[in-house]
Amino acid sequence: MAARLRVDAVLVQAVIAGALSFAHLHDLAAAAGQDGWKAWAYPVSVDLLLVAAWRRLRSDGPSRLAWCWFLVALFASLGANIATAGFLDLDDPPGLLRLGIAGWPALAFLGGTLLAHSAHHAEPVPPAPASTPDDATTEPEPVVEPEPKPEAAPALVAEDPAPEALLTTTQEPAVPAVLIDHARKVADEYRTRTGSSIDTDTLRARLGVPPHLADAIAAHLA
Repeated sequence: MAARLRVDAVLVQAVIAGALSFAHLHDLAAAAGQDGWKAWAYPVSVDLLLVAAWRRLRSDGPSRLAWCWFLVALFASLGANIATAGFLDLDDPPGLLRLGIAGWPALAFLGGTLLAHSAHHAEPVPPAPASTPDDATTEPEPVVEPEPKPEAAPALVAEDPAPEALLTTTQEPAVPAVLIDHARKVADEYRTRTGSSIDTDTLRARLGVPPHLADAIAAHLA
């Protein structure tokens, strides 16, 4: 299917405006003494500088250099349109107009060179981290929850001893019958020798028993 040519009103308007501006620049250069192909080269130079500055603004962002040469080319194009509208006598152009037309080639060459070869300091974009094939298939590791620590067993509260236990501790210790018989013999021997009853301290010393046991034996001998 053949491609259809779409007529754009904005594009048509741009072509008409460019053609008129091109003609005005040619007429102004011809009036300033630039005849032949030189008169046609002036509008090409102005339009190319304007396009180069605009392209620099669109591609690299706003900058003083691009805006400066864009305004210079716009002033040259706009000035030619105004000058050819009857404000100047093109049959006898002023000296400043001849000076501007004569110096334009050097000015346009300087602007084009700066726009084309000036360094643009753009912030480097950090490279994206390289992804490995394992990144797409690697599953995230499961999160292992820490096991709960066993709670400390409650301290056993010592209960108060039963009243029976208190009674048992207060009762006299049990004395073997053999020990009582031996103690009786010792007491009889002491009474025979001294004529008096044996005291608790002497009985404890003779038997070699603790004081509380000696008291219990003495109670049995009484």
